[in-house]
Amino acid sequence: MTDWVVDLMDTLGAPGAGIAIALENLFPPLPSEVILPLSGFTASRGQMDLLDALLWTTIGSVVGALALYWVGALLGRDRVLAIAAKLPLVKASDIEKTEAWFLRHGRKTVFFGRMIPIFRSLISIPAGVERMPLPTFTLLTTAGSALWNSVFVLAGYFLGENWSLVESYVGIGTNVVIGVVVLAVLVFVGVRLSERRKGRHANGR
Repeated sequence: MTDWVVDLMDTLGAPGAGIAIALENLFPPLPSEVILPLSGFTASRGQMDLLDALLWTTIGSVVGALALYWVGALLGRDRVLAIAAKLPLVKASDIEKTEAWFLRHGRKTVFFGRMIPIFRSLISIPAGVERMPLPTFTLLTTAGSALWNSVFVLAGYFLGENWSLVESYVGIGTNVVIGVVVLAVLVFVGVRLSERRKGRHANGR
């Protein structure tokens, strides 16, 4: 993975870092915590300009986020509800509650979501489903991405040869996020199964 990113940046310079980050948005397993610090480290060695690295990685983030926004927009609310209806333990009311929550807190969610591992890519899809105004989405995504990218690019720039330390620390945060998500899913499934059992007992009476 690192070799591929290095080759891309050696060939294209800062635009190569932007392409890598755009792909990271579309394929979350590609880790930004590797690409961004490595971009900063490359800039520290004089192989690209630091401002170019910040600019192109932010452009890449926005391009990737816009692609996922349009995936959500093409999917649409009706298709999401139809898919939800086929999923076990999921109710249409769950989607409606999520939709209502997003309508109230969507702007904050898009901005801060760009700084949360895993969710930083996925948050673009519900924004597209709900058809958040495109200028608003683009502005919030650009601001959140610029902040996130700057922290990691600059970390790689100042850490130099030790840029890989960033991945270790962010990996801890990512594992915490995954743990919280798994716990939330388990609680959701437990509550739904409990509701089903109660419903069966009530019908039995």
